[in-house]
Amino acid sequence: MSDGTVRYELADGVATLVMDRPEKKNALNRALREGLWDGFRRFVADDAARVAVLASTGDVFCAGADLAEMAALGLQVPPPDFLPQLGRNLHTDKPVIAAVQGPAYAGGFALAQMCDLCVAADDARFAITEAKWSRGAPWAAPLPWLIPPRIALELMVTAEPLSAERAREIGLVNRVVPRAKLLDEARALAAGIARNAPLSVRAAKRMVYAVAGASLEDALAEGDRVWKSVYESEDAQEGPRAFREKRPPKWAGR
Repeated sequence: MSDGTVRYELADGVATLVMDRPEKKNALNRALREGLWDGFRRFVADDAARVAVLASTGDVFCAGADLAEMAALGLQVPPPDFLPQLGRNLHTDKPVIAAVQGPAYAGGFALAQMCDLCVAADDARFAITEAKWSRGAPWAAPLPWLIPPRIALELMVTAEPLSAERAREIGLVNRVVPRAKLLDEARALAAGIARNAPLSVRAAKRMVYAVAGASLEDALAEGDRVWKSVYESEDAQEGPRAFREKRPPKWAGR
């Protein structure tokens, strides 16, 4: 896809999107951005894909926007479709996991932030570097939803990176593993999710995003609304039946 800058692989319900521009630190030039759009749209439309892993080749997850290309274009305010942003310009109830090694800076941070879960190699680093270059980071507006506001502000005004372990401590990262095990760990996490009932997984994602920051009363009401169709589904009967019959469940997704 898009000159091979993003590869799409599917196995056992897990789609892996691999950014493959290591010679340029996976900087987000036009070809790579179009490849991400193609890959995520394919994942959203692919009924066989239940979970996605966003990964990259080389020593850098993503260095951010290609500033050389940006300077040549004289880009001021990036357009709404500059980059896929899950939950904003591209929507899916299927979980997406970031597998991050090395630096995830600026636009690379944005990609890791937009994913639902994040597995980081022990050499991963996360930074919002826009203040160094007088660029903007409006995509970071949801960050205080993920981590404490003071840490979010520190990231933005200092432009200094966080280590993988510090990112895990503050809740930005779910798991930290040795670099050599990164993709295997992310895919194992994805495979475990893919084995679960798809309607339950998707409802869980919808509920978490819908109730974050809501009052307890509103959160409970939203939970009832989101899960009603799951309780009424065929899969809700298949789960207990499989348990009773001591066999793996066969999910129909309805």
